[in-house]
Amino acid sequence: MRIFPCCLIALLTLVPYAGAKTKTASTPPPIPVKVVAVAMFEAGADTGDIPGELQNWVERDHLDTIYPLPSAYHDVRMNSDGELAIVTGQGTAYAAATIMALGLDPRFDLTHAYWIVAGIAGANPEYASLGSAVWANWIVDGDLGYEIDAREIPQNATAWSTGMVPLRKTKPFEEPAAALPGQFYQTNRSLMLWAYGLTKNVALADSAHLAEVRSHFDGAAANNPPQVLLGDEVSSSTYWHGKLMDAWATRWMSYFTGGQGKFVTTAMEDTGTLQSLRLLANAKRVDWQRVLILRTVSNYDQQPRGMDAATSLAAQRTSKFGAYLPSIESAYTVGHTVVTELLKNWPQYQEQIPKQEPQQQP
Repeated sequence: MRIFPCCLIALLTLVPYAGAKTKTASTPPPIPVKVVAVAMFEAGADTGDIPGELQNWVERDHLDTIYPLPSAYHDVRMNSDGELAIVTGQGTAYAAATIMALGLDPRFDLTHAYWIVAGIAGANPEYASLGSAVWANWIVDGDLGYEIDAREIPQNATAWSTGMVPLRKTKPFEEPAAALPGQFYQTNRSLMLWAYGLTKNVALADSAHLAEVRSHFDGAAANNPPQVLLGDEVSSSTYWHGKLMDAWATRWMSYFTGGQGKFVTTAMEDTGTLQSLRLLANAKRVDWQRVLILRTVSNYDQQPRGMDAATSLAAQRTSKFGAYLPSIESAYTVGHTVVTELLKNWPQYQEQIPKQEPQQQP
C-alpha cells in the first residue's frame, strides 16, 4: 500500500517516540536536598588527615555518598538525611563557578535547601576574638572598584585616605554611593537572627595558646574568649592585611551599606557564592531567603602590637594561623547546631523559614 507523505506525518503524530518514552521512564527523580554546607577549602584528603573546612562535616555527619561533579571544583558529598556538602575552591571565581555547577545539576532538588556557608576568616580585633563564630547579614565585595598605588595618592588631598576608589567615582568614598549589581548582598536578616539565637550560647573552646596569641593584639574584643557574634563581612579575592587596610574595609562596609553594616570579618569567596545563588534564585532553582553566612576567626586582619604589616603578612599561612584548628572546629560546631535543628524538624522548616523578629535582636 502506498502511503502519501501527509498520511505518514499523521501516523507519526499518533505514535509515541519509544526511545524518548524509555529515557523518561528510566530517569530517576532529583534527590531532595535539605541543607547544603558550603566549605571553601580542604587541606588534604576529605578524611583522615589535618582538617580543612570540609573534613569535620564529612567524618562526623557521615557524608559518605560521593556524586562526581566534574564541572565544579570538588565533588559533592551527601548522606541519607538530606545533608549535602561541597568545597568551592578559594576565591570568588572558583566559588561562583562551583555553586552554579551544583545549582544547575539536574540530579539535585535544591528548591527547599538551606545554604550554610561555614568557613574561616580574618577579623577586626575591635569586634571579634580568635576562635569566635560570626553570623553575617551584609557581605560587601572588596574587589569591584578602581585602584591606584598608595604611593601615588595625590599630595595634600585629604579625601584620599586610600588608593581604592568605587567604580564610577573619582575619589575614595565619594557620595552618593552608587553600588553596581554584585557590589553587596544582604541575607535574610530574620533567618540570620534565628540562627544566632539558636547558637549564641554554644560553648566554643578556649585555650592557653589562644590566650597567648591574642595577648599581642589591641582592640576592644581582641582578648575575649571565643564566642558567637553578629558582624558583617568584606569579601575579596585579594588577601589584604594591615591596620590601614582594616580602616579601608571598615569604611568600605559603611559606605556601601549606608551605615547599616559593621565590618567584622574578611573572606575570599562569599560574593562569588552569593552571586551564583542570586542568579539561581532568579531561575527558581534555589530559595534566596534560605542562605546563611558564618565565618569563624582564624587570625586577625592586621599586625600585632610592635610589628609592621609586611612582617605580619609574611607569617600569614592558612595552616599556621594562630587559631586555625579552633576556627575549623567553631565553624562545624556552630554550623552543625543549625543543621541539626533543621533536619530534626524538617516537616516544619521545609515549608516555613524560621525567623526571629529584628526587635528581638540582642
